[in-house]
Amino acid sequence: MAQTATRSKPSTRTGATKTRRSTSARAAERGRFAGESPELLRDYFYEMTLIRRFEERAAQGYTQAKIGGYCHLNLGEEASVVGLMRSLRKTDLLFTNYREHGYAIAKGIEPGRVMAELYGRTTGTSKGWGGSMHMFDVEAGLLGGYGIVGGQIPLATGAALAIDYRSGDQVVMCQMGDGTTNIGAFHEALNIAALWNLPVIFVVINNQLGMGTTVEKSSAESELHKRASAYRMHGERVDGNDVLAVRDAASRLVEQARETGRPALLELVSERLKGHSVVDPGKYRDEESMEKAKQADPVANFRAELINAGVLDEDAAVEIETKAQAEADAAVAFADDSPHPDVETLFDYTYATPVANDSRRLPADPLFVHN
Repeated sequence: MAQTATRSKPSTRTGATKTRRSTSARAAERGRFAGESPELLRDYFYEMTLIRRFEERAAQGYTQAKIGGYCHLNLGEEASVVGLMRSLRKTDLLFTNYREHGYAIAKGIEPGRVMAELYGRTTGTSKGWGGSMHMFDVEAGLLGGYGIVGGQIPLATGAALAIDYRSGDQVVMCQMGDGTTNIGAFHEALNIAALWNLPVIFVVINNQLGMGTTVEKSSAESELHKRASAYRMHGERVDGNDVLAVRDAASRLVEQARETGRPALLELVSERLKGHSVVDPGKYRDEESMEKAKQADPVANFRAELINAGVLDEDAAVEIETKAQAEADAAVAFADDSPHPDVETLFDYTYATPVANDSRRLPADPLFVHN
């Protein structure tokens, strides 16, 4: 049931953007984009670039102590993010892990609200109380980033059960990292989703490192999509650096789940350009590994490919990049200008409904009050 799907890798030769190419060579490049709208391809490039610039500004904000807690970035995974989100309808539901900033933007949440959440401001997606790892927006269909590894998987499966119970036409996408495939909840969820025919697509972003441990050293079966076969579920591996391959595979599996209720496991192989989090210097990676990741950069390669194919020229590419940078900068300005939550609201979202005798004691308050 497991299979591998790949597209040809884009050219990384920067010289190709400066020299005149032959008619036959340019026609060959257009062949990869046959049937694709040039406007849509430029839109993909803009969205990938926006996520890149947003994450760079998020890293800067963290080093400036404007962002607290942990902060995990999508740097190097932009093609996977955009391709996956383009496969979903607005009404479809998304559950992610803690590396979710790009997903929030690509799912339709304004970058300013995402950055405000990172900054802990009231205009953020979770009113500033969630931070980097806990984005949440019901209207956008983003039902959480989750800080606990695999914490999103049972919940996503439960949401798919609710859709099936109500005979709805939504699909749930559950995104996770490669290390998550080794926990019990992963196997339990896949088993029950297959048994009950639930409309959920499990997506593994395999950046080949579970924090600092390679997949080969942590997983007896390193081709993670093959784990689907244990549950008679369709499994598939795709080049996560190719936005079109990701979009096509995800769209096919999402619509199949929508029509038949059958779940699937999609593995996207990509490279992580930075450490596990902003504070991780990644010293466990050698120069060869870092150079490989740099050469696989999906944003730079897609840019070169679009120029080679005549979809963009250098000036148009720079214009798109300038626009993306301006939007990322505007998100930072919005977050900076947004208010902090009032201390009095600290317990407002502890429970969805009132609970008798719940404590409202602040850290500095005395445990007992003496008369």
